[in-house]
Amino acid sequence: MTDTTDDIAEEISFQSFEDDFRLLGSLLNDVLQREVGSQVTEKVERNRILAQSACNMRAAGIEDMAELLEKQLASEISKMTLEEALTLARAFSHCLNLMSIAETHHRVRKTRKVAHLSKSCDDIFNQLVQGGVPPDELYNTVCKQEVEIVLTAHPTQINRRTLQYKHIRIAHLLDYNDRPDLGNEDREMLIEDLVREITSIWQTDELRRHRPTPVDEARAGLNIVEQSLWKAVPHYLRRVSNALKKHTGRPLPLTCTPIKFGSWMGGDRDGNPNVTAKVTRDVSLLSRWMAFDLYIREVDSLRFELSMSRCSDKLSRLAHEILEKETSSEDWHESRNQPLNRSQLKLHSQQALSLPTQLPPRADLPSCTKCNDGDSQYPVLEFPGRDYIPLNRQDGQVSSSLASSFRDSTENLGKTFGNGSIANSNIPQPAVTARSASFSSSQLLSQRKLFAESQIGRSSFHKLLEPSPPQRPGIAPYRIVLGDVKDKLMKSRRRLELLLEDLPCEHDPWDYYETTDQLLEPLLLCYESLQSCGSGVLADGRLADLIRRVATFGIVLMKLDLRQESGRHAETLDAITRYLDMGIYSEWDEERKLDFLARELKGKRPLVPATIEVAPDVREVLDTFRVAAELGSDSLGAYVISMASNASDVLAVELLQKDARLAVSGELGRPCPGGTLRVVPLFETVKDLRGAGSVIRKLLSIDWYREHIIKNHNGHQEVMVGYSDSGKDAGRFTAAWELYKAQEDVVAACNEYGIKVTLFHGRGGSIGRGGGPTYLAIQSQPPGSVMGTLRSTEQGEMVQAKFGLPQTAIRQLEIYTTAVLLATLRPPLPPREEKWRNLMEEISKISCDSYRSTVYENPEFLAYFHEATPQAELGFLNIGSRPTRRKSSTGIGHLRAIPWVFAWTQTRFVLPAWLGIGAGLKGVCEKGHTEDLNAMYKEWPFFQSTIDLIEMVLGKADIPIAKHYDEVLVSESRRELGAELRRELLTTEKYVLVVSGHEKLAENNRSLRRLIESRLPYLNPMNMLQVEILRRLRRDDDNHKLRDALLITINGIAAGMRNTG
Repeated sequence: MTDTTDDIAEEISFQSFEDDFRLLGSLLNDVLQREVGSQVTEKVERNRILAQSACNMRAAGIEDMAELLEKQLASEISKMTLEEALTLARAFSHCLNLMSIAETHHRVRKTRKVAHLSKSCDDIFNQLVQGGVPPDELYNTVCKQEVEIVLTAHPTQINRRTLQYKHIRIAHLLDYNDRPDLGNEDREMLIEDLVREITSIWQTDELRRHRPTPVDEARAGLNIVEQSLWKAVPHYLRRVSNALKKHTGRPLPLTCTPIKFGSWMGGDRDGNPNVTAKVTRDVSLLSRWMAFDLYIREVDSLRFELSMSRCSDKLSRLAHEILEKETSSEDWHESRNQPLNRSQLKLHSQQALSLPTQLPPRADLPSCTKCNDGDSQYPVLEFPGRDYIPLNRQDGQVSSSLASSFRDSTENLGKTFGNGSIANSNIPQPAVTARSASFSSSQLLSQRKLFAESQIGRSSFHKLLEPSPPQRPGIAPYRIVLGDVKDKLMKSRRRLELLLEDLPCEHDPWDYYETTDQLLEPLLLCYESLQSCGSGVLADGRLADLIRRVATFGIVLMKLDLRQESGRHAETLDAITRYLDMGIYSEWDEERKLDFLARELKGKRPLVPATIEVAPDVREVLDTFRVAAELGSDSLGAYVISMASNASDVLAVELLQKDARLAVSGELGRPCPGGTLRVVPLFETVKDLRGAGSVIRKLLSIDWYREHIIKNHNGHQEVMVGYSDSGKDAGRFTAAWELYKAQEDVVAACNEYGIKVTLFHGRGGSIGRGGGPTYLAIQSQPPGSVMGTLRSTEQGEMVQAKFGLPQTAIRQLEIYTTAVLLATLRPPLPPREEKWRNLMEEISKISCDSYRSTVYENPEFLAYFHEATPQAELGFLNIGSRPTRRKSSTGIGHLRAIPWVFAWTQTRFVLPAWLGIGAGLKGVCEKGHTEDLNAMYKEWPFFQSTIDLIEMVLGKADIPIAKHYDEVLVSESRRELGAELRRELLTTEKYVLVVSGHEKLAENNRSLRRLIESRLPYLNPMNMLQVEILRRLRRDDDNHKLRDALLITINGIAAGMRNTG
């Protein structure tokens, strides 16, 4: 009975999804009629119908008819003109993007309508309490949980940011369309808005014409915070708090944040020469600038809300202190009314000229909205008017908090209505004039004269009416305190603008915020005051949300990790030891390296002479460490060493870091800000994963290092494991098993030395690079590897998919929290018996041998790969700032994992995710172990999730489409290799179903199967069109229009597959 109900619910839910897509599809059709004419639109529709008919025939098992229809579709596409092909590619690409928007909205809608949402905090907390976990243990575990989601700039986000924003607006309109109270007029206006958005999308170039810079990529990450996470985080924390209160009787502490965010955007220099020390510095400062900008907006809204005068004695004292401090400036009333003398005028001119020549994008928003000159890049500065808020007090001017107190004082004179709106005043208002940094002295003088004349008498009038501070009855203390907060935030933002422009910045440290605690202090005081005065309902609203944002994002939004390849550090030490006549560091054996590094780390003098002359690559490494020393752990997170394989790789970074901090501290005459960065080895290849535990044991056996970890990092060692390169190195199955064993070994090594461990998972978006559902991934980790702490990357298109909308972001954050909680309190089961581990070893070995014999040992494979996929053309997409290869070699070994997976995803063969697995499972089953594998699937979470992910990706693979690429694009001599690989795919499907016990792929995920089937009428023609365009382009490779058409098909297929690399 339950199954029937579920089926009915599924049907109803899918009907809503299909209705949404039908609406968007019909509107796109109308736009096409208007933009390209009915003849072209009819041709597009004819291709869709042919593809739909072929899909229907194949689903019904009528293979011959399906092949006939597909051949007819391919024939019609081959006869198209270039313009027609371009239009077809764009139309189907936009269709697939609109379908993705409808699908995301469908998921959000389903989440809202479910009374008891699975994997939610309420659901999992209830399960744990019912399962015997004491409420106190649950409460403490949640409060101590430390999860960090690290957003990376990996080049897998195919859509331009402009189009992403337009897609988000369409999603919001679909959300609005669900409202039951919409009248006919409202619905008509909504349809008009949708038509405008779709028209705008059609008329926008889909392709990036220039490669983004690392700073562009960082801005994209900051925009995710602004557009989604900023709203999602308080909502998510309320859910956690409410669920905790329900099941343990206590809410989440206000400053407790189970999840924080990090970033690699602007810090990941591994193989990317465009990420320099200056880029890292600028991105870190830009992130702080954005934080202050967002806080200014929130504090503004909060000041408007907290208009009450009743407060605690402590807050009242602080408010009066702020007022006293402001009014203590010399004769400030008089100075506001005096014309500028020559020295004051000179000071104002200098301030005007010291504005940066170029501020960060959006630096002029939201407070400055226009410029007097259309081409000006300077922010609008308003001349003092009725609400003049100066930037400093040295001129005898008044801050925003005092301006606020004036407005509140006038309320006592009857100048406001009962609802708090300000009555019209007959006092003439001065003209507000915008100016740029080059505003002339004569204009400045005339404006100041106008201002002074309009203000004559007003200050004196206020001075007569205002009681002395101790008796002042009408002040709004919250507004005064928050006004002071806003004043400091604005000065902090202004300081960063000057730093970004490398201009002199001599602000008093008391005038700006340097730490998160400094910003939290007055906000918490306001919160405690409201609670003590019986206004808890106000305290727990916007103010609590702001405090939670500050606790989560701090004053940097996302701490920036640095990443560099281990070989670059060895080259740097080579240069240093050569310069010092100590020999060549890289030629020493491991023990000699460790002795040298440990000795230098214990010393108190710098190793690198200030006068050293080195090659540009080495200088860049040294400059990076210098920037790290200047910024410190307040702004930066971890220093990740990619391709780490030895203990010396970690100590080398510790030494370079220590040396830079000594040098910077000596120049500053004080300690460097913050602490040293955590140094995190990243184990990526199978060989390095197998040695990971030994490396950690060696490190922790070194007295200096162990003491350093205990003293400076709270006895916590962080280790990163890479999923991408291990998968490309040995195949997905072997990589998964080696990662599992490596984590077990690293945990054991840390436990031996009494050191806590945090595992950092470098997952990609696609299954072939370790991607997959978050919950499934965390729940399948080795027991003991997730003890309340976890770091994980979110890359490229997955950042937008998971966190692009507040509703989806809230759900993802909740899933992270509950999955880590379950893995901590109810760890997944280990293999039941040693035999299971032995079977995994056997499957892994056969699988790895099969994979490597094809990819690395078959001399024909590389040429086949280049012919059968659009790999060579992917570089024209301009989707990332880094090169597609680590080195100039053309082999698979130096090709990055992303283009490797991306290319096979385009052809629907998705080879990296399954190659070798069929051979491994077949080999073990043929030895009579089928029942053992069935038991492993049912009882061992790790094995089950591995098989489920392979089954999921096999559901996206399409043999007829992959065969079509081979028939048209691959040389006849290599087509047999393609046929052999297709047979291997069928073998993999067969044995995956044998192990899982399912009759067909994705049997346990009907939603996924239906969603895949719904895309095929648009996706199949896109693949056939891509094949035809590739065929033409390879004969005419300088044809830029053909190349554009190809890139649009790549965009469309990526949207249809919901994956790139």
